[in-house]
Amino acid sequence: MRISEDTFVVWSKGPAATETTKCENAENAVRKAINASSDLQNLDIKVFAQGSYKSRTNIRQDSDVDICVCCYESFFGDYPKETTRENFGHTSASLKYSDYKNMVEAALKSYFGKEGVTRGNKAFDVHANSYRIDADVVPTFEHRRYTGNTKPDGTYHYLSGVGLKPDKGDLIRNWPTHQYNNGVSKNTDTGRKYKRVIRILKRLRNKMQDDNISEASDIASFLIECLVWNADVEAFARYTYTAVVRHVLADLYNRTRKEEDCSEWGEVNELKYLFRPSQPWTRQQANSFLNAAWNYIGYK
Repeated sequence: MRISEDTFVVWSKGPAATETTKCENAENAVRKAINASSDLQNLDIKVFAQGSYKSRTNIRQDSDVDICVCCYESFFGDYPKETTRENFGHTSASLKYSDYKNMVEAALKSYFGKEGVTRGNKAFDVHANSYRIDADVVPTFEHRRYTGNTKPDGTYHYLSGVGLKPDKGDLIRNWPTHQYNNGVSKNTDTGRKYKRVIRILKRLRNKMQDDNISEASDIASFLIECLVWNADVEAFARYTYTAVVRHVLADLYNRTRKEEDCSEWGEVNELKYLFRPSQPWTRQQANSFLNAAWNYIGYK
């Protein structure tokens, strides 16, 4: 075995207290920047961490924290087939997303300085200092997926997420609350092994990258989280991490060999399919990584 049980134990551990504090400091600083903006302070906005830091599936090599700045004054809507927003009585919003993103940029640069903020296609990079880590600040509107059902009070039922429009590209929909809640439930159901296995596989990927294993080169952290989410729940009943990881890799590898065996897999939020043309990864890419990971560890 190339990787020992002792190494797996170390790799399974969550972020240190100092890393968590720097994450919280970044989130609080962004919140102060938004609250200080005369353009934004009176809007219905929530600032919150999302992704691996929120879920505590991050590892030390993760270099930044994702912070969502979600505005609820406007929303992006998806509607049932053969319906439109007009069927739901919705009209165009007065606040456009592009204007909102520009206001967030102005607020961040006013608070952190122009040199402290870089605008990206999807998010703003707020640079680190000794007090906080790098932050990817994502301006979003609420996203609503209408189900076609009505609630007891007569209003239309919808699933609430977040949406953003890159400077170049189409609307991106995410479901951070569903992702977080599902991850917490799965972690509880697996005796806290779910998140530990995610951290192990992320560190394994990084080690493979350091050793120039090509199959690990473009494997996203979120893809790893989603793969573990879809793993056979019986895998987590094993007593050692060596056995758990072995079962997880074997199960995921075998079921990603054919499209029909994993076509219905979802992301952790269970509101987006894991393998679809819109995703930045493919089933074949995931399968190759899983096979390479098995061989790298030295399983027989």
